[in-house]
Amino acid sequence: MTPETAAKPADWTGAAAILFDLDGVLTPTATVHERAWQELFDGYLASHPEVPGYRESDYFDHIDGKPRFDGVRDFLASRGITLPEGPLDDDPAHETVQGLGNRKNAIFNAIVSAGVEPFEGSVRFLEAALARGLKVAVVSSSRNAPAVLEAAGLSRHFPVVVDGVVAAEQGLPGKPSPATYEYAAKLLDLSSPECVVVEDAVSGVQAGRAGSFHSVIGVDRGAGRQTLLDAGATLVVNDLQELIP
Repeated sequence: MTPETAAKPADWTGAAAILFDLDGVLTPTATVHERAWQELFDGYLASHPEVPGYRESDYFDHIDGKPRFDGVRDFLASRGITLPEGPLDDDPAHETVQGLGNRKNAIFNAIVSAGVEPFEGSVRFLEAALARGLKVAVVSSSRNAPAVLEAAGLSRHFPVVVDGVVAAEQGLPGKPSPATYEYAAKLLDLSSPECVVVEDAVSGVQAGRAGSFHSVIGVDRGAGRQTLLDAGATLVVNDLQELIP
């Protein structure tokens, strides 16, 4: 632990709730998303040899933390490609924004079906927060959040889950807008300044920073410590266990 990431309990224990992102914060499913996106775009771009192939950096530059279909649009835009939208339930075989998004979801679910092991340090931090009487919620752009929480054995801890499905139903813009985090605070009967946001993605940290939250804790799972600080994180840790007094 470096001085820059030393535990600072005041950054969360003075709050009334912790609002967790899911993928990359509570569970290592961010890496599963990365694999699924790469498989999707490797396959799609195979028929477009004139376009630069998918690179590891594309995930963090264009996709990470965003609603699935925004990720499709933004990646394609980075390659100068525009596709028709297609219906929300479009066939995954179709080359539309919705079709590609649904294809990625099928790939992701096939990988996750084998089970999910949550980050041990994150579980300890969650338990510490609950032991201190803090409320908790999950705020995720993914439409698979309830299934991932169930697979990880964490669903019982989270009566409030604001995921991609809830956001669509409520007409809430995705991250980097703070709207989904603000809605989670509302469901907990709390104000934004009473809630801590915990995020590993730049767009998620930006969402927390854009709202009037108690603090924004960044977890560096690959985005980079300075990148998360520049995006607005109050502090950045490598593991949430660092924040347990």
